[in-house]
Amino acid sequence: MAFNHLPAGAHDALTPLSVTPVTHSMSMAHDQLPPEAGVHPAPRAVLDRLATGAGRAARITHTEHLPPRPGRHAPWPEKIRPEVTDAIRAAGIARPWAHQALMAEHALRGESAVVATGTASGKSLAYLAPVLSTLLDGSEAPNGRGTTALYLAPTKALAADQRRAVQELAAPLGKAVRPAVYDGDTPFEEREWVRQYANYALTNPDMLHRSILPSHPRWASFLRALRYVVIDECHTYRGVFGSHVAQVLRRLRRLCARYGSDPVFLLASATASEPAAAATRLTGVPVVEITDDASPRGELVFALWEPPLTELHGERGAPVRRTATAETADLLTDLAVQGVRTVAFVRSRRGAELIALIAQERLAAVDRSLPSRVAAYRGGYLPEERRAIERALHTGELLGLAATTALELGVDVAGLDAVVLSGYPGTRASLWQQAGRAGRRGQGALAVLVARDDPLDTYLVHHPDALFRQPVEATVLDPDNPYVLTPHLCAAAEELPLTEADLSLFGPETRSLLARLELRKLLRRRGAAWHWTRRERAADLTGIRGEDGQPVRIVEEGTGRLLGTVDASAAHTTVHEGAVHLHQGRSYLVRHLDLDDSVALVEEADPPYSTTARDTTTISILETAREIPWGDARLCFGSVEVTNQVVSFLRRRLITNEILGESKLDLPPRTLRTRAVWWTVTEDQLDDARIPQEALGGALHAAEHASIGMLPLFATCDRWDIGGVSVPLHPDTLLPTVFVYDGHPGGAGFAERAFHTAARWLTATREAIASCECDTGCPSCIQSPKCGNGNDPLDKRAAIRLLTRLLTDAPKPTDDSMTGEPMTEAPTASQAPNSSAANRRPTTTTPDAPTSDIPPETDDKP
Repeated sequence: MAFNHLPAGAHDALTPLSVTPVTHSMSMAHDQLPPEAGVHPAPRAVLDRLATGAGRAARITHTEHLPPRPGRHAPWPEKIRPEVTDAIRAAGIARPWAHQALMAEHALRGESAVVATGTASGKSLAYLAPVLSTLLDGSEAPNGRGTTALYLAPTKALAADQRRAVQELAAPLGKAVRPAVYDGDTPFEEREWVRQYANYALTNPDMLHRSILPSHPRWASFLRALRYVVIDECHTYRGVFGSHVAQVLRRLRRLCARYGSDPVFLLASATASEPAAAATRLTGVPVVEITDDASPRGELVFALWEPPLTELHGERGAPVRRTATAETADLLTDLAVQGVRTVAFVRSRRGAELIALIAQERLAAVDRSLPSRVAAYRGGYLPEERRAIERALHTGELLGLAATTALELGVDVAGLDAVVLSGYPGTRASLWQQAGRAGRRGQGALAVLVARDDPLDTYLVHHPDALFRQPVEATVLDPDNPYVLTPHLCAAAEELPLTEADLSLFGPETRSLLARLELRKLLRRRGAAWHWTRRERAADLTGIRGEDGQPVRIVEEGTGRLLGTVDASAAHTTVHEGAVHLHQGRSYLVRHLDLDDSVALVEEADPPYSTTARDTTTISILETAREIPWGDARLCFGSVEVTNQVVSFLRRRLITNEILGESKLDLPPRTLRTRAVWWTVTEDQLDDARIPQEALGGALHAAEHASIGMLPLFATCDRWDIGGVSVPLHPDTLLPTVFVYDGHPGGAGFAERAFHTAARWLTATREAIASCECDTGCPSCIQSPKCGNGNDPLDKRAAIRLLTRLLTDAPKPTDDSMTGEPMTEAPTASQAPNSSAANRRPTTTTPDAPTSDIPPETDDKP
């Protein structure tokens, strides 16, 4: 069993911190079994019982009540085949919701559309009805396949789920609809059948990129008849991954045109901001949005929960809160004892396993039959294991599940009473997607967000309006990123030589990039077309999920068994010597990392700690693309070069996160050219803010940490997607400067979003620091878990004064800089006094270097 190195009770140095043991916080006797499945307790009553016990009620910082909502029906469009509507009725659906009917109407008119409604609102049926009707029409063609449809899911599991749903729904239609999954697990003997006979192929963008498009002649008959492309969970296509998928879809459209088809795109999304704009940017075609959710919804009680402070102390003596992992395990235990069917969403596989293990141990103290009714659910399980867990949850055999986001996307789990979120999932879209897992049959539901000990979570549980009164985020992607576009131009040229007519399809950067590819001899121009010149496959130049370089293989030293791989870009921080690696519930220690051969040798071990890499970073400005004056301060956006080196790693005790020690590492530096937002302040502004020279480094560093922690509230990124550097005197600006940069080559759009929302973003950052109850700084406000400088120096009070002064001259939210729209003009050389910075060489310093004219930079690396 995973984490068997934890003896019973040892998971809670913890127990003294929980004023009342969880098994005593129930109003029922220890031998009382949970109620039978099918009984759904009122969510308010469930929350009241969770809040019993000394000190527990004080952990609830806010409770939001969303009342039930009735549904609104509408008739199916007349063009839907009666056989299809009969099949839908046979599945128990008498009439569609209004948004389903509207989506079908747009699809049948040949208009690309996105339906962006809540969880369990029937989005699948909204696109399936027109798709099945059109496939039924096509089945009457002489070849039996006059029309085809392609379904894209971000995960293989979701595609498999959809295939089963389509098979069940289309069963009355006989062999007119022939769905088939085509992914990396599809046996080779089945792949030819899919290409030749399936009329509804379900796959993922990776397979489209690496297999279907490069071998398009074998898919000619399928592509020639392609009428619909369904893109499910399209809100997940953001950042670098979304930018790659956008270019893959442009390559698909180009080949479809070659074979004479012009497919309609049907997209399904969680509730999102401006879904039509995001879908248009993803697909490259105009998209109509449908956002009026007409499905019924049960009552939802949503509680924000902040774990209490403990007697432990972290770095620099900072107070430490009880971990979200321990608190979530308590809540899952309590809910299982109440008989409340619950899913606890956890951000890591290790966390899911650990929460399930703790809950099982605690439930054993209540009743020995209860531990078997709680389990973990995460990626890496065999399909049959996953299906068994889902069935057990459906039937009520399982009462509690600790799950990663493997359960978030599309898997239909009905009958749940409660959801516990162990930490903010990174976006409001994911928050509502996870909370919507409960109450899917119209019954009332409880959702509890347990805050982690970091700035964003702490801010949110004390500023509920940021969750409940704000729209969900806009999906950020940048298809024109040259680091993304370049390999796709090569892949497109290999699929079919590129011509002048293709330039507008791939975007404004295409022509200049083609010239560079000619110079690199990757493409050759012959007449009016560009051709791929190499023998190797161009599709192998890039992985669309942001992988860079050859993956590092993780090999068990004693047996030579391959456990898995990790992206080259992540190897320095995840499989360095001494790192703890988790694989399918077992812990391993990395004994050696060979970067030349891309191999990490590991051995099985049971360390009572996790590891976190630390690094140092320097940054130089290559180009200032945009600049806005904030009084004497400057807010800038542009291109930078980041040099990073992993220098050490921390060992943290499981559950409590107590630091056990730090070990040095000797790894080579790496460089990254990316996009960044940065701001500068002048000496006069520092004087106004009463920040002496000795406090400047700590003020900048604290503001940098907190701003990185708050950015996910304004851009669809994770804290680990971005990095930062602060320096009291930067050689390119000659001023105190704070940088926040995208952690991907060429940028991912997050820094640009930060630039356009800077006033709101930095205002929220200041409020997060000021509202924290600590005295000098803690993980809830200005300390970072990934700081390469050991969170030193940091000055909380100086950071508040600095941000207050900076924001004094910031534009109001109605300003153009706050709309999220790109500025149309870059500053001229006279407007950008440091525009010559691109010609300067970066000055490299380290945090422990002797004091010089250029103080050391402090950094926070993705």
